Parts: sequence; structure tokens; C-alpha cells
Amino acid sequence: MDKIAALTEILTQDPANPFARYGLAMEHLGKGDTETALREFQTLREHQPDYVPGHQMAAQTLIKLGRYSEARERLEAGLAAAEKTGNGHALSELSGLLADLP
Repeated sequence: MDKIAALTEILTQDPANPFARYGLAMEHLGKGDTETALREFQTLREHQPDYVPGHQMAAQTLIKLGRYSEARERLEAGLAAAEKTGNGHALSELSGLLADLP
């Protein structure tokens, strides 16, 4: 079974599983399917709004696509989540990405 199928199977049992959802988004991203990856990141956000890596990767993907206003919104949501969860490292990284946006 490939990774996408395995992760999809896990999500069938537990749609809110943040690790499986993030992994599925990353697998799609790795295969160049950015729109599916972004949909998975959005689903992750709906189920786990404080899962900071999802915000960061979604924002980085949007930046690569030149979708800066969407990236800004994801970075701001990620900053709020990082602050809420006390993730200082992510605060620094997300702040840097936000400062570098055109």
C-alpha cells in the first residue's frame, strides 16, 4: 500500500488525526499536487486549528504559488496558534516569512 492510501485509510477511521492529515498533505505536495495538498491543509486547519506546521506549510506553498494574500492569512493564523501553544521557534519562523512577503 502506498503512503497516500495508508494515510487515507487512517483518516477514514479518524478524520481529525493531525499527523495523518499533515502527512497526506505533504505526500500530495511531494507529488506536485499542490491544490490537493492545500485542500488537505485546510481540512487539517478545520479539525486542528492550533496545528502550527499545517499553517506554515500551507503558507509556504501559497507563497511559492504567488498567492500572497492567502499566505498572509495563513501566517497570521499560524502566529496565533504558535502563540497559543507556546511554540517560540514557530513564532520566529512564521514572523520571518510574514516579514518577507511582498
